[in-house]
Amino acid sequence: MQDAFERKIDYLRVSVTDRCNLRCLYCQPEQGITLKSHAEILRLEEIAQLCRIGAGQGIRRVRITGGEPLIRKNLVALIEAISLLPEIDDIGMTTNGIYFSTLGPALARAGLKRVNISLDSLRPERYREVTRGGDLKKVWAGIETALELRLLPVKINVVLIRDFNDDEINDFTRLMIDYPLCVRFIELMPIGECEQWARERFVSREEIRQRITREFGVLEQVRIAGAGPAEYVTLAGAQGMLGFISPLSKHFCASCNRLRLTADGKLRPCLHSNREINLREPLRAGWPEPRLIELFQQAVQLKPKCHWLMSEGWAEGDRFMHQIGG
Repeated sequence: MQDAFERKIDYLRVSVTDRCNLRCLYCQPEQGITLKSHAEILRLEEIAQLCRIGAGQGIRRVRITGGEPLIRKNLVALIEAISLLPEIDDIGMTTNGIYFSTLGPALARAGLKRVNISLDSLRPERYREVTRGGDLKKVWAGIETALELRLLPVKINVVLIRDFNDDEINDFTRLMIDYPLCVRFIELMPIGECEQWARERFVSREEIRQRITREFGVLEQVRIAGAGPAEYVTLAGAQGMLGFISPLSKHFCASCNRLRLTADGKLRPCLHSNREINLREPLRAGWPEPRLIELFQQAVQLKPKCHWLMSEGWAEGDRFMHQIGG
């Protein structure tokens, strides 16, 4: 599929649930959110059907997200169904990692190829604070499991927050020196009810690079096939690498290749735009496949040239991040 700006769209992010076992400070309010009813959430066989249709239109990579995907029951069956699609080259997952040590082996056997684990602090108390209750030991057990299963590269997603965890930049850098991990620093996005707070706590990609260089020396560029929006570097003698994802200071809209399927069946052309195509209702109404294909193509043509998050802010009344799938 190709959008109006001649970008090739071959990547589908699939949110399998809007539920999460954590409440990270920048993701959702402390009191939680109003969850979708069971009937509103796509059934696993519906997700598999939409992935099959997408694959027929050029989707080659699928990433399973949430909420927290590992709390969705029978997720292994979905991974297996997607892995059987001959067009799909890669299945990844983004998770907080708390249940991965338990579920990871079965997911890998079913066809999971890669995993990204969200980890915003290496300090137990701070991690508990940013996640409002998370257990760092369980996350680290999940990371070790991913390494043992060779779901490589195992990526660690770190959202940096000024005056909260930006003093751990060097600690995370040492992590990728000592372990074969890809540590990715992600700029904090002003989304949802924390929009103004996030603007005040923003740490740019360039500032992160400067801090690392002052401590560790010259960063060497690394080229990775299918790297997506991240820029990758490493240090001499390191086992792993660093990545920088900069949706604000160096946004990557010109190379965006993705669509997002929300847990309630909306196909979203852009993370930062509230335009969506409803697939759930036509699917359940029994629309023939050619008409569902037209909806995929319509979503592709709705992709904007770029986002305007810094200048215009988050759309009022739009979803929280965990409802979109990140």
